[in-house]
Amino acid sequence: MSRNEAPKLFTVEMREDDPAKCTSAKMSKFRLARAIRLNQIPSGAIILNPFSPETILNQDKASIQTRGLVVIDCSWVNAASRFKEKQMNGIQRRLPALLAGNPTNYAKIGALSSLEACAAALFITGFHAYAEKLLSLYKWGPTFLSLNSYALNDYEKAKSQNEIEELELDYFQRTKSQ
Repeated sequence: MSRNEAPKLFTVEMREDDPAKCTSAKMSKFRLARAIRLNQIPSGAIILNPFSPETILNQDKASIQTRGLVVIDCSWVNAASRFKEKQMNGIQRRLPALLAGNPTNYAKIGALSSLEACAAALFITGFHAYAEKLLSLYKWGPTFLSLNSYALNDYEKAKSQNEIEELELDYFQRTKSQ
């Protein structure tokens, strides 16, 4: 992977989880992502926000490459308040429906680890090699790709929010209200 093709990846670690299981910390430890504070989020970066009305699309690739991709690593219990109470300096995007491959939430829709969320966003935006590199940090990493391979490939090809929503319905029978 050439330097020009590597995405900028940032993690904001809220330290609410067991440090031994923190996938965000491991990405930082292996220098695959840079740990930052909330107030250090680059302007124009894509921030993964599970509550955003807009889904990440392949067209977000340029923003990730130039400004970065940010994952906020916090407990799912606290996620709603974290994202609503803070003004963040970036472009909010959610991931489309995907199955978790991690042992804690295996096969649960949307219960992804920070590492899985980053890998999914990177895959959808065309950074396949970097997504696979992230997932290789854990022995369960390839499971995430195998569980979601068809959906990820189709999400990558989607050109609009409507196409993503149709694909979510096709793969996961989710309604817009869920």
